[in-house]
Amino acid sequence: MDNLGPKAKGARLLAVLVPAALLGGAYIAQYAFGLPPCEMCWWQRYPHFAALALGLAAYVMKPPQVWTALAGLAILTSGLIGGFHAGVEYHWWEGITGCSTLPSGIDVMNPAAAPLIRCDVAQWDLFGISLAGFNFLISGLAGAAIVALAAHRK
Repeated sequence: MDNLGPKAKGARLLAVLVPAALLGGAYIAQYAFGLPPCEMCWWQRYPHFAALALGLAAYVMKPPQVWTALAGLAILTSGLIGGFHAGVEYHWWEGITGCSTLPSGIDVMNPAAAPLIRCDVAQWDLFGISLAGFNFLISGLAGAAIVALAAHRK
């Protein structure tokens, strides 16, 4: 049995639930609502995969606070990537990837071609906030909270 206080246990639980929920939401958006991810959307998923693994490791590895804090940092990393991506979507700055422009030689009239998903165009938004923007808000706040709570002593 671990010797964690309630705040550290809550942080450990968040370190699993937050990336699981955000990845679940991303896959629901992709497969249920037909919103395939662009390259920068994938960049945001990778830290969540790592955070999920690190959050689960906090249940079996010692000391759990370290694994929880690492998961929180991974979630925060996804949020920062989401903030950058949102800035590209809002045209505050240019992206560093080719998915912000139409590649030359692509056959846009071929329906069998893989869909071209642009990074600089939000596929969906709510109240003017894109999915990348929501990831920035949720992951940024949750990641920082997890790190702070994991560091909290009894």
